[in-house]
Amino acid sequence: MNSATLYARYLRKKGIGRRRDLVRAGFYLALYRLGRLDIAKAAESAGSGIRGKSEEEVAAFAERWYHEEIRQHIVPLMRSRLEEHRAAGHSIALLSSTTSYLAEPLGRDLDVEDLLVTRLEIQDGCFTGKPVPPICYGEGKIGYAREYLRERQISLQNAYFYTDSITDLPLLELVGFPEIVAPDRLLRRKARANGWPIIDP
Repeated sequence: MNSATLYARYLRKKGIGRRRDLVRAGFYLALYRLGRLDIAKAAESAGSGIRGKSEEEVAAFAERWYHEEIRQHIVPLMRSRLEEHRAAGHSIALLSSTTSYLAEPLGRDLDVEDLLVTRLEIQDGCFTGKPVPPICYGEGKIGYAREYLRERQISLQNAYFYTDSITDLPLLELVGFPEIVAPDRLLRRKARANGWPIIDP
């Protein structure tokens, strides 16, 4: 499930979020699954919830959220896949539209240090509510991936990319080894049409 929806539900469960936050998250999730999400608007909406908060406060909250709600959704097979890549001497990075505040606990859990994620603007130790462009989403992920691979002298044709979302189609069509994990309906259809391997839990 998309982490934005899990986050809205978590806020609601903790008595922090409002019902309309969950409705809004559901609306954005529907657009996300259709590959029609305006990420700039979604980021602005999400950013309003942390505007003025300190980085330490948000990081601590995200850590609790990860352990209470997110960790259980990791596909077990992915841990063994990561070990296979390590044994082969491959460079491994977490490439995600999320921020470092969720990516860091996930990275520690999976023993992945390189995080290619959306960054948030901070002034005087507090969030402004705005992302630092470019947002690591959709076609925006291509730039993050290319820079990471360029520094390691690796071509996109020699890269693996694991995803569950149709929003990652731009990068999937460029890498040599696309891997589809528990995909949404649209991505499953596209993967079957292209003969891409599908990993189901």
